[in-house]
Amino acid sequence: MSESNSVGIVKAQVAHFTQPLTLKSGAVLPQYHLTYETYGELNAAKNNAVLICHALSGNHHVAGRYSPDDKYPGWWDNLIGPGKPLDTNKFFVIGLNNLGGCHGSSGPSSVDPLTDKPYSATFPVVTVEDWVESQARLLDYLGIDQLAAVIGGSLGGMQALHWNIVYPERVRHAFVIASAPNLTAQNMAFNEVARQAIITDPEFFDGDYYNHGTVPRRGLRIARMLGHITYLSDDV
Repeated sequence: MSESNSVGIVKAQVAHFTQPLTLKSGAVLPQYHLTYETYGELNAAKNNAVLICHALSGNHHVAGRYSPDDKYPGWWDNLIGPGKPLDTNKFFVIGLNNLGGCHGSSGPSSVDPLTDKPYSATFPVVTVEDWVESQARLLDYLGIDQLAAVIGGSLGGMQALHWNIVYPERVRHAFVIASAPNLTAQNMAFNEVARQAIITDPEFFDGDYYNHGTVPRRGLRIARMLGHITYLSDDV
């Protein structure tokens, strides 16, 4: 695609929420923030919005570049822009970083206002249900009652499915890519091995590595190697 098809230079935005969010675990986030980007224009009827739900390691930077010399466009840049499948001449596209994603939204790397230190392992567990609820609040913040579509692949697809279940009146179309409503026993087993690779890294420090000025890079590398094997079919 040529640059004429690009959404151009983009800038992340942050929405702050002071209404407590009760998570599926029962834990409560008294306040939190979500980082997001938008592409295209919201029409007067506010009925042309498309929400992009990211996968496990994704973020809000779905399209465009942060500067003219930025070498890394958004991760779905080829699909979003004027004349592209998600045509920004027609649609108002929203990408956000999920809670816990640590790319700008509240998560383990955020500072806990009660301790003035990173949450680290004390940040509560978040689920697909929690992500969808926080996404719904972002739509409320933006004044959007109904989505033209919600789109997601892999873990993002699970979010798109959940949107269709809990907020059917707010979604006209759901596009679920390479996803399923639940994990198989084998999926869960592989994920547990990946978790063990991370938490047994000496640099993990029981999840408190931010306060030790380090990151469990070796464990993360092994976990991602394992993850990528599971993303392949037997023949590819």
